[in-house]
Amino acid sequence: MNNQFTILFLIGRPAAGKSEIIRYLKETPRPERLKDFHIADFEEIDDFPMLWAWFEEDEILEEMGKKRLHTDKEGYFKEVWLWDLLIRRMELEYIKKLHDVPEYEKNHTVIMEFARGAEHGGFKKAFQNFTPEILKKSAVLYLDVSFEESLRKNRKRFNPDRPHSILEHSLPDDKLIKMYKDSDWETFSSKSREFLEVNSVKVPYAVFENSDDVTTAGGEKLGRRLKEVLMHLWDVQKNL
Repeated sequence: MNNQFTILFLIGRPAAGKSEIIRYLKETPRPERLKDFHIADFEEIDDFPMLWAWFEEDEILEEMGKKRLHTDKEGYFKEVWLWDLLIRRMELEYIKKLHDVPEYEKNHTVIMEFARGAEHGGFKKAFQNFTPEILKKSAVLYLDVSFEESLRKNRKRFNPDRPHSILEHSLPDDKLIKMYKDSDWETFSSKSREFLEVNSVKVPYAVFENSDDVTTAGGEKLGRRLKEVLMHLWDVQKNL
C-alpha cells in the first residue's frame, strides 16, 4: 500500500466544513500533507458543480421556451433518482482520471465530497451507487455537526454575488430543512465504529467532530484535529 489514501470521501451536512478542510489541505505543503494526513497530490470530485450546471441548464431551457430537464421552478429535482445519477457521475469522473493518467493512483489522492439528507435517500443510498471496485479503494471522513449548526453556517456563508462558489454558496432555509434536516448517518454507521458495509465491502470511516466549528478559522487547531482523525482512519484502513 502507498502512503496515501487513494479515495477519501469527505461527507457531512451542508456547511459542515468540508470545503474548508479542502482549502486547508490545499494550503499545506505536499510533504507535510503526506506525512500528517496521508494525502498526496490531490484532486476533488464534488457533485455541487454538476448539480449547479443542471440548475443553469434548466434556466436556459426555460428562457428558450423548452421544458426544464432536471428541476422544477422551485429548484427541486423532478426525480429522486437524479441524486443517484450525481453519484454515478462522480465515479465516472474518477474512472476518466485513471484512463487519462498512467499510474494515477500511485501519486494521487482523490477527495470525493458530497452531502445527502434522508429525504432523498441518505448516505446509505448514495454509497450503494458506487461499485465495489471504487469502494475497496476508499475511506470515509464524516464531518459531524448538528442540523442547527449546518443551518447557522449555511446562512453565514451565503454570498449573493457568488452563488456558484464552492465556499460561498448556500440554500434557502426552507430547502435546507426539507432536504437535509433529517440524516441517516447514525443508523448507516451504527453497525461498526470502524467501517461501513456497502455492496459487500467494508469501507473504513472516521468522524471529525466539528460542533465547535474549528474549520472556519482554520489554522493550527484544525490541523491538529484533522491529523488525529486521519491518522486514526489510516490505521483502521490498514487493519481491515
